[in-house]
Amino acid sequence: MKLEAVYGLHAVTTLLQRSPDQVVELWVMKGRVDQRMQRVLDLAQEQGLDVREADKGLMNQKADEGNHQGVIAWRKPVQNKSEKHLPEILDSISGTPLILILDGVTDPHNLGACLRTADAAGVQLVIAPKDKSAPLNATAAKVACGAAEAVPYIQVTNLARTMKELQERGIWIVGTAGEATHSVYEQDFKGAIALVMGAEGAGMRRLTREHCDYLVNIPMAGEVSSVNVSVATGICLFEAVRQRRGL
Repeated sequence: MKLEAVYGLHAVTTLLQRSPDQVVELWVMKGRVDQRMQRVLDLAQEQGLDVREADKGLMNQKADEGNHQGVIAWRKPVQNKSEKHLPEILDSISGTPLILILDGVTDPHNLGACLRTADAAGVQLVIAPKDKSAPLNATAAKVACGAAEAVPYIQVTNLARTMKELQERGIWIVGTAGEATHSVYEQDFKGAIALVMGAEGAGMRRLTREHCDYLVNIPMAGEVSSVNVSVATGICLFEAVRQRRGL
């Protein structure tokens, strides 16, 4: 079994708190002793995990030169919930559904950032197509800072069909598109909503756009015509949060 690396203090701490049974071994960088690292070591000790000291060069190599912050957790391969689990997850949602759909987001950094924002906004499920979507790998998990452990991420074979299934459950689908005439701030997000974010540049695919109930844009005041997909996701999700809290 090939183990997967999860690195970064926040990501590793969250993994040890939420899914310690998935961790096989912990590597810490020689010479790093501080309060945040001690918290990780205490959690590892509570779980009876093996802890190995490693030099910085080796850890840089194993983290693909990423910012590991002196700690790498080696975990069993992530068993993402498959498409067949979608009805079960939807049935388990308590309260008013808030779902995020990522159409064509291929950069693991952007995926991780979107997952982190989704977790912060209270999103119960993130959906993406299997084709041309970023995998939930170590890079995405690092950027997500623990959100990859908290928010279900499901890749589906046919996104349009999945969107139709959501609509049959009474979930309205709101897509973001630069050409939309309706602002995100004018859209009602208080009900059951699935928000669709498209890839940078290309945006949503045509078929995805056609299956949306509403299209909204993010008003841009400056010379820049668009923002990073993770930033756009944050803007839209927290507008939904603002409305749902009656602010």
